[in-house]
Amino acid sequence: MNIVEVKSPKAERDFIRAHVHGNQPDPNWIRPLDKDILQVFDPLKNKTFRFGEACRWVLYDNHKPVGRIAAFVNKKYKNKDDEFPVGGIGFFDSPDNLQAAFLLFDTAKAWLAEHGMQAMDGPINFGERDRWWGLLVHGFYEPLYGMNYNPPYYRQLFEAYGFGVFYNQYCWSIPVAGVANQLQSKFYEAHDRFVIDPEFQARSLAHPAMDIDTCIRDFCTVYNKAWAIHEGNKEMNAEQASKIFKALKPILDPDLVWFVYHHTDSVAMWISIPDMNQIIKHLNGKFNLLAQARFFYHKLKRTCDRFVGIIYGIVPEFQGSGVDYFMIVEAEKVIKAKGVYKETELLWQGDFNPKMLNISRNLGAEHCRTLITYRYIFDRSVPFKRHPIIGND
Repeated sequence: MNIVEVKSPKAERDFIRAHVHGNQPDPNWIRPLDKDILQVFDPLKNKTFRFGEACRWVLYDNHKPVGRIAAFVNKKYKNKDDEFPVGGIGFFDSPDNLQAAFLLFDTAKAWLAEHGMQAMDGPINFGERDRWWGLLVHGFYEPLYGMNYNPPYYRQLFEAYGFGVFYNQYCWSIPVAGVANQLQSKFYEAHDRFVIDPEFQARSLAHPAMDIDTCIRDFCTVYNKAWAIHEGNKEMNAEQASKIFKALKPILDPDLVWFVYHHTDSVAMWISIPDMNQIIKHLNGKFNLLAQARFFYHKLKRTCDRFVGIIYGIVPEFQGSGVDYFMIVEAEKVIKAKGVYKETELLWQGDFNPKMLNISRNLGAEHCRTLITYRYIFDRSVPFKRHPIIGND
């Protein structure tokens, strides 16, 4: 076995092939779009390069790509109470062989140490946390778009090397098809209070009074009041929000984008998108003209029967009021009446955020997957600490 840094077009192709080689036998694995992986390492497409750098390697066995790993330094990557600089590793693939896995880990660790890091978290993304984040350890069925999927033995490789669990990432599933009024009674009680109050309205993007510009404006309002106050989050401006919605526009379903208004002020939002992996699994990693035709064929055919909640927020002055329950019941009525979707899955929530976990439980969601973000501290004499619980200050 030998390991080679990705510096050529061939090595870049082999970086993709290594992932395919290790996962193709699993019928539940869905090959990501090649372009989605490659753009992570393209400085022209990934803004994280403004604050850091990344390096990739491919592991060969008899000239065949059988493993891979990436390492990255990001000045903006910080977790609560971190006392030393932490780098990241991700896009890890390895045969079920400790020697192979340790060679990959050692290579990434050495590079990170040369760049001043004292620990490494992984598998994580060189970018946002809503993609390629965490090692799957429970829930080995078809992954959501942008979700890591790996063989079960990867957990043993990480833990044998000495990685510790920094935090667990829980995903939740809620059936959509079936009987009406499946939520807890408190949802309908709250709905009945708000629906008769003329000061409040729940609207989807399909509402005549709504359009993308209104959605962008109101998204910023709720996000900045509900989320920007949390550590590590910055205020969202209209330009940033516009870019997000421009990227989402080809896949948005207006019936899955909801806001609540108090008079004319947006006070809550729930934004979901169809799970594009149900289409991408038919494309074999490509997005050429033929693949694009297949994509839009399946979109028109409504192949996606699962949707994914990507953001949920309530401005502080209305938290605990039940206004979000009002919104969810209104959405439930519309979504069930259309009969397109069978289930929804919520993006991962860290075990360090009990408030968000309780929201999912209150929705009647069932825990369906677990991923893990691991941490490895280079100085083995330094005590290992898990991610602190938010709200326990």
